[in-house]
Amino acid sequence: MRLIHCTEAEHALAILTIFNEAIATSTALWDYHARTPESMVGWFATKRQHGYPVIGLETDSGELAAFASYGSFRAWPAYKYTVEHSIYVQREHRGKGLGRQLLQRLVAEAREREVHVMVGGIDATNAASIALHRQLGFEHAGTVRQAGFKFGRWLDLAFYQRTLDTPAEPVDG
Repeated sequence: MRLIHCTEAEHALAILTIFNEAIATSTALWDYHARTPESMVGWFATKRQHGYPVIGLETDSGELAAFASYGSFRAWPAYKYTVEHSIYVQREHRGKGLGRQLLQRLVAEAREREVHVMVGGIDATNAASIALHRQLGFEHAGTVRQAGFKFGRWLDLAFYQRTLDTPAEPVDG
């Protein structure tokens, strides 16, 4: 596996496939319907506009096995040092440590971009993701009970956060 920076031209369809598998089969994404290829145009545009990374892991044959990114946590200016991240791994590549590699790289990229707090919103029943976050220094910051409804049941949203030692000199405005 090799770590890459994903581009819209090369990876949009592979990312879309991973998104849509997660929508159809899991509570990693709380959408009900598959995303369209057109939705990826806006998704990548937002990442570019704000300088948010989209990193991936490719197999030796060039298949995108997993990807991760982050984006704004909330839309108001005072949240500018906080991001919410996500990690998605193709079903056949789960359990191989790819999520760990991507999260470690996301933390490094966040530190380089002077992010102060990284937040992960995780289905509270996703023990593997919660364990990964805890192993990499994330702490439970709270749970919103019955925040979502999918697959005929209520879903609790657990928030995990990691506070970084950046920026050196935060500023208002």
